[in-house]
Amino acid sequence: MRKREMRTFNITKLQARDATDQQPPKVTGYAAVFNSKTSIGDYFEEVIEPGAFSRTLSENQDIRALFNHNWDHVLGRTKSGTLRLEEDERGLRFEIELPNTSLGRDLAESMQRGDINQCSFGFYIEEGKEMWDYTADPALRTILEVELYEISIVSIPAYEETEASLVRSKQLDSEVEQRINIIKKINHALSIK
Repeated sequence: MRKREMRTFNITKLQARDATDQQPPKVTGYAAVFNSKTSIGDYFEEVIEPGAFSRTLSENQDIRALFNHNWDHVLGRTKSGTLRLEEDERGLRFEIELPNTSLGRDLAESMQRGDINQCSFGFYIEEGKEMWDYTADPALRTILEVELYEISIVSIPAYEETEASLVRSKQLDSEVEQRINIIKKINHALSIK
């Protein structure tokens, strides 16, 4: 069963460019960084492997950029060319041409002031596209491949948003906790013998 998940990160090397010469303002940065451990609500740590987005970027030609994961606030779209995504050696790089709307102008102003500087992405993981190491404390999840459906510019700090994402996915928390308890019992039984 596929589960919808979201992760939030600080936008690395964020740049917001003013509209000049009749060009719309652009936002660039990294929506995800490879090989960087991220704590997911003190339940487990997570690492995204290089190449995790390559299949979805080559196959899915309709990924959206949103504001705060709100599908009513579309900032750009790969299908229209206003959102560009690519993997490089660092991670998932993006560029958004902001719309000339009240949302686009307000977001550009908030970013220029430094009030908003985080990014998030929404994804699915197919079975077999992740690895778990329950011997690590906390457990370590390695994401090998995702099906990306959106990236978002967000106003909530990374740690708080990560917690909020986990609240929306209580089933994942429960599964991880059950697996950790099983591993602890096995390790305890092995140490007795």
